[in-house]
Amino acid sequence: MRFDPLKDRVLIRRIEPDEISPGGIIIPDQAKEKPQEGEIIAAGAYCKEVVRGDRVLFSKYSGTEIQVNQEDVLIVSEDDILGVMRLTQDEEDESINV
Repeated sequence: MRFDPLKDRVLIRRIEPDEISPGGIIIPDQAKEKPQEGEIIAAGAYCKEVVRGDRVLFSKYSGTEIQVNQEDVLIVSEDDILGVMRLTQDEEDESINV
């Protein structure tokens, strides 16, 4: 099944955080909060700031959760997106040299 968001809505796939903290502690599922970071997998026709493939940060309680092709995704208004995460020039240079 294909889902196309309307107007200024976007479809976001949440990006799950690491299960181990930087200190090496394993974080149980009950202690985790839902991630507020995701990848845009579809955007409506009126979206001006974001496009498919952008990695974004969105408001904690925004959107509506649905299931598309057995995958949990989130429908969010473009206004609820706080920002787009992009590589800096130094990070881009490092990824090219790898």
